[in-house]
Amino acid sequence: MRILENIISDRGSRYAVSGAPCRSEAEAKAFLKALKRRKKFARATHNTWACLTSDAPLKNDDGEAGAGMVILRMLEREALQDHIIVVTRWYGGKHLGGDRFRHVAEAVRLYLKDLP
Repeated sequence: MRILENIISDRGSRYAVSGAPCRSEAEAKAFLKALKRRKKFARATHNTWACLTSDAPLKNDDGEAGAGMVILRMLEREALQDHIIVVTRWYGGKHLGGDRFRHVAEAVRLYLKDLP
């Protein structure tokens, strides 16, 4: 499990990104469960994620409508199979509007940049 914390901050909202190899929906659920064992991530407002498996693309917005699709499209562009990426947001009290999608995309870019 790889986690990059406090990578983006905007109007009180804070972001982190994490990921790991993942080949199925069961592995995705197990990853999220392990991530949420950390109290900080369990209390997050959103843990949005996506994973391109050989069976089917998987995603979940976790209340951040459309964010899972942003992650999924970036995984497709990178042709990154069998890897889950989770973008976590702690809501800071002010609506970000469309900027939230820019932050999700930037979080994924930062994660992919140093991926071995």
